[in-house]
Amino acid sequence: MDNAFTMSNRDLVVLILAAGKGTRLKSSLAKVLHHAGGRPIVNHVVRACLPLHAKKIIAVVGHQAEQVSAAVAHLGVETVLQQPQSGTGHALLVSKRAIGSAKYVLVLPGDAPLIRTETLRALIQKHKSGNAAATILTAVLADPSGYGRILRKSGDTVAAIVEESQLTAEQRELNEINSSIYCFTCAKLWPALAQVKPDNKHRELYLTDAISILNSKGETVLAEIAADPREALGCNTRADLAGVDRTFREWKREQLMRDGVTIQLPETVVVDPDVTIGEDTILEPCVQLLGKTKIGTRCIIRTGSVLHDMMLADDIVVEAHCVFTQSRIESEVVIGPFARLRPESHLLKGSKVGNFVELKKSTLGEGSKAPHLSYIGDTKIGSKSNIGAGTITCNYDGFAKHPTHIGNRVFVGSDSVLVAPVKLGDGAYIAAGSVITENVPPDALGIGRGRQANKPGWASKKRRELGGHNHHAPKKSMRKKRR
Repeated sequence: MDNAFTMSNRDLVVLILAAGKGTRLKSSLAKVLHHAGGRPIVNHVVRACLPLHAKKIIAVVGHQAEQVSAAVAHLGVETVLQQPQSGTGHALLVSKRAIGSAKYVLVLPGDAPLIRTETLRALIQKHKSGNAAATILTAVLADPSGYGRILRKSGDTVAAIVEESQLTAEQRELNEINSSIYCFTCAKLWPALAQVKPDNKHRELYLTDAISILNSKGETVLAEIAADPREALGCNTRADLAGVDRTFREWKREQLMRDGVTIQLPETVVVDPDVTIGEDTILEPCVQLLGKTKIGTRCIIRTGSVLHDMMLADDIVVEAHCVFTQSRIESEVVIGPFARLRPESHLLKGSKVGNFVELKKSTLGEGSKAPHLSYIGDTKIGSKSNIGAGTITCNYDGFAKHPTHIGNRVFVGSDSVLVAPVKLGDGAYIAAGSVITENVPPDALGIGRGRQANKPGWASKKRRELGGHNHHAPKKSMRKKRR
């Protein structure tokens, strides 16, 4: 039945109003481009509409039109320019040609990101089954201040939308508000819009006036109440944005926990909408999982770690305070704490990366280890190799990046410097403190350091030359004795 309903929406066009500036946000960025829940807010609106399978989705753009168009183009959205922005009714009129011969139009503000597909489906179904000229999505709020109120005739029929400034004392007690989301029958809408006049202080054409005209003509205007009143909330202020973001994060965490993920102190954990996580994975407090990160089963992500566009297999432990970006980790890896993976790093099964180790565009082979304080860049490391503490690969000569190749079962001693391009053969051994500038053959020992020389008596001689001044000897008291 659901599929049949969605297929019937080929007679519907979706129109998203995204032309406004959003002055109360006090921002140089257009309102609908601000982020909440991991995406620009207009993208949330578009994504809620996509499963409706409408004939087309159109965004009305104005302020920063190019940027807004670019933000929705990858979702298959057409755009219509509204210039100047002369009200919501005017936005419909400039879109009339793009809407074309569609029987119905669904109108949504671009700053209502919490709206859900199932709510829009219910609105459309109410409109079609009720043979209405207009159907309004409403919400019941505990505190309706700031919103226009819905006056009902009887049942689902709307008598009027009254703006807050025009409410009587009795009407202020009403708590059903207008969400500014509507479904219209186009044959009824266009004649009503033609009669709308800019009789207001802003000299704009308002869509709510068209609804008043439909009512005055005796046309059917219905209301559908949103199941969750938060779906009607807009993003007019920074506080609104924060509240919407909090709701998105809450919904995502609830979904993950239903799917078998353990989240400790959920209110501290941030997970973007496209993140996927396998069952029995544990997220400790203050974790951030961003972008399109995918995490397998039975992983542990410890406190303070931030993962962006990462791919993690099963049974991985990410210790506290790691930062990973656009890299891949195979199963049974332990990494961190305080490790960093920069883009295009790949840790193979059973490898280990320890504290204060940074990898960039590098592969760490199966069972290999880089336990402490190392930088590994543009490097391929084979299996069962050990990278000693303080090792760095010098991959950049000031002009270009160069690769380092480390074979299987290689032991790199602590505090070694590998000057790329260089290759260490299978089974090679690098003496601690070496600077390696040439290839090391398989099973060879590479040493790149000056020979140590001890000079007996040098220290005591030096102290005598300095006139007996021993900076480590206790200083004599400079106080005079009391007499």
